[in-house]
Amino acid sequence: MLDTYHLLESRIANATYAVEDIIESHIVDQIHGANIASDNEFYNGLKELIQEMDFIKKEVMQMKENNMGLFLHKDSSTVDIGPLRSRFTGQNATVGFDDIMEEMMDMLTGRQSTRQIIPIVGMGGIGKTTLARNLYVSRLIVRHFDMLAWATISQEYSMKGILLEILLCIKSQESKETYSAMREDELGLVLHKTLIGRRYLIIMDDMWSIEAWELVKFFFPDNNNGSRIIVTTRLRIVASQLTDSRGIEMSFLDDDQSWNLLCQNVFGEQGCPNLELEEIGKKIAKSCKGLPLSIVVIGGLLAKSERTREYWEYVFENISSIVNLEDNERCLRILNMSYDHLSVHLKPCFLYLGSVFPEDDKIRVSWLIKLWVAEGFLKPKSGKSIELVAEEYLNDLIERNLVLVHTRGSSGKIKFCIIHDLLRDLCLRQAEKEKFVCVFTRNNHSSLDAQQIETQHRICIHRGKWEEELDIPRMSHAVQSASLTRSMICDFKEVLPSLNMRLLKVLKSNDRALHYGDIYSIEAIFQLVNSRYLAFRVDWMQISKYLSSLHHIWNLQTLIVYGAWNTIAPPEIWKMHQLRHIEFVMLDLLDPEMDGRDQGKIIVLENLQTLLQIRNFKCSEEVVKRIPNVKKLQLYYQDVEELSSFCLNNLCRLEKLESLGCYFAPEKEPIIRNHLLQNLDFPHSLKKLSLYRTRLHWGDMAIKIGSLPFLQVLKLETNAFCGDEWETIEGQFRNLKFLLIEDCRELRYWRTESSHFPCLEQLSLRDLHILEEIPWGIGEIPTLETIVLKFCSHSAVISAREIVEEQLENGNEDLRVRVHFWKHYQLENLVTDKHSQHKKMKGFGDLKKYDPQRRKIVANPPSSASNFFFRFGFFFR
Repeated sequence: MLDTYHLLESRIANATYAVEDIIESHIVDQIHGANIASDNEFYNGLKELIQEMDFIKKEVMQMKENNMGLFLHKDSSTVDIGPLRSRFTGQNATVGFDDIMEEMMDMLTGRQSTRQIIPIVGMGGIGKTTLARNLYVSRLIVRHFDMLAWATISQEYSMKGILLEILLCIKSQESKETYSAMREDELGLVLHKTLIGRRYLIIMDDMWSIEAWELVKFFFPDNNNGSRIIVTTRLRIVASQLTDSRGIEMSFLDDDQSWNLLCQNVFGEQGCPNLELEEIGKKIAKSCKGLPLSIVVIGGLLAKSERTREYWEYVFENISSIVNLEDNERCLRILNMSYDHLSVHLKPCFLYLGSVFPEDDKIRVSWLIKLWVAEGFLKPKSGKSIELVAEEYLNDLIERNLVLVHTRGSSGKIKFCIIHDLLRDLCLRQAEKEKFVCVFTRNNHSSLDAQQIETQHRICIHRGKWEEELDIPRMSHAVQSASLTRSMICDFKEVLPSLNMRLLKVLKSNDRALHYGDIYSIEAIFQLVNSRYLAFRVDWMQISKYLSSLHHIWNLQTLIVYGAWNTIAPPEIWKMHQLRHIEFVMLDLLDPEMDGRDQGKIIVLENLQTLLQIRNFKCSEEVVKRIPNVKKLQLYYQDVEELSSFCLNNLCRLEKLESLGCYFAPEKEPIIRNHLLQNLDFPHSLKKLSLYRTRLHWGDMAIKIGSLPFLQVLKLETNAFCGDEWETIEGQFRNLKFLLIEDCRELRYWRTESSHFPCLEQLSLRDLHILEEIPWGIGEIPTLETIVLKFCSHSAVISAREIVEEQLENGNEDLRVRVHFWKHYQLENLVTDKHSQHKKMKGFGDLKKYDPQRRKIVANPPSSASNFFFRFGFFFR
């Protein structure tokens, strides 16, 4: 039955692609003015395909009459799971790990002073990374070690990549660009110098070869202070090569543990509601053979499906048929079952996520959603934007434990997601089987020939960590034959000049820059008139002349160009109805032209949602009417004589706007403030606001910003506000969750109460050199989780210390504070300066000494000292 169903799916997909080929080829020919096939040839081709569709439809109806696929075409994504389903995603499941966790804690914090390597060994999906992650975030471990870092190694690795990942964990205030410009030996020296004298914990996840360790081991000093290195691996031989001492070998869960984990994933904390489901549920859990990943994924399937004995027995029968396979193969088959039960719209979304992004990649959700939309995977829903539908699809995959949340943004929305290696393997297998995408890998790139690639509709090429092994000329030659390709995800500029993909819909090549000599590549990109998504990077080129043909790309939805300088968009851009997202480093968007035919008629870009970053944008009433649904807008004003001509008072007309950034060059700052105070009017729909050099006064805050009802994120950067005192008032910032104040250099006094920020979760203060103190009321905010101070005054740091200590005494153990200094001596001065002595600071007064080698305070452990030092971390640039 499954084979019949899969064959039918394949025939439908092939017929759909064939229809697209005929129609879109015809359109492209018309746009380019090429030799166009006769109308008879065009319509005859369509007629044949319509007949094929009719045959498929008859077969589907026959299957329905025979009750074939009784479960297969139930769309489980629509089942209402109600309040029983918890938000648990399996990412931090610890069922069955209690004893191992305790053993690992002893090994990490034991008296053995020499540096120890601790391997965690087990097959894929057995929980090695979950165990390591739970250790990594454990309060006891964070408190015990001076520095912690995490690096994912995988099968494709590089020395530079490993060092970069570790350094960015330890020195989070440094930019990735700073370290990326350094050589491997320079990175190693920085790491070694940073770790000298400190007790550190390094986790090296998913190591496949001892060579990865050999490359970097010299940079991890043995400080004889209890430092530890955890290595997770599937291979016992790697563990034995790393160390002679014992590690941890992960075992399968027993039947009770398996059922508990399944039950937790399906029902949350409330447990199984009836004995009938429990009976068959225990059989399902047992059939997973104790592998946590299989249990978690099957749990996700059951949680999103009908809770009937009939359906659960169907699941059990399918799992039981594969129990005798090898472990990895059995796991993949179980995971494949969960894939088979995805809805017809979720399947391509999942395959895409798992196959077109590199292994262990942190997938940026905003990019993923734009790509899903451009590929046409999403089923429109009445009353919802297609992007909102995409978010629902992603959340559905997360609820099924097929995708994991990696990072959330300041507003709480998912920013990055990841996928388990075994699930990615499943996607790659399935994608190859269905000819969904052709992924060039280290193993297959030399064997793929033009004939194999000719019919591929999607091609994905990543440099990865094996760039030096690629046969680029051969690969480029093979790609030339891919005339029917609809999507190219590639970061090789060497491939782009050979593009012969007239039907291309998606081009994502924004990881590597095209240089000044790559003129043909830029010109060729803007000849791709069938495109919906274009994202690429140039090396500070002026590309305005190539944009003159932009309006020929009739169906373009997303245009992302990084590195282009002084770019001027053609006026025809205002007639491109399908545009949804425009992102440039700097773009001049001229006023729309009105010719005789357009008089009295305004073309509205109803789909446009993103405009980044527009220079000297005129928000005239006519322009605002054309972009009524913009949600994200970044504006930059430079070299302007008179701000009134830019009509910023019309911003309030953008009633769908959720995220706004306003940035001003430093010229004529007093004029800017006077105009903004009189004319700047924010829409009430705003959820995120960033201001830079607006030079408003703190007293203007209540008038312009504090009363915005939905504002969740507020970022005040470099003299966004001026003056030495900010006093807040009751009833404002009702929904603010994240507040950043950076380089507002005149701010000395901040007066507020906890009730003035009732929902604040994160407070970030940076470069406030004369701020006297953080208001005491900030610590009383019940929702506050984190305070971050970067390069602020000593007195501000001391006040943060007082707030933490006071909260500990009041039983609040959840508040965390992170303090960043430029140099370690600044902390040493802070400990001993007269100001702190005058304040009679208990916490600093109890300090035994400051250890400059470890760059950490070493304390006599008075009453809550250990709790304090876990919650109050010091970091250095």
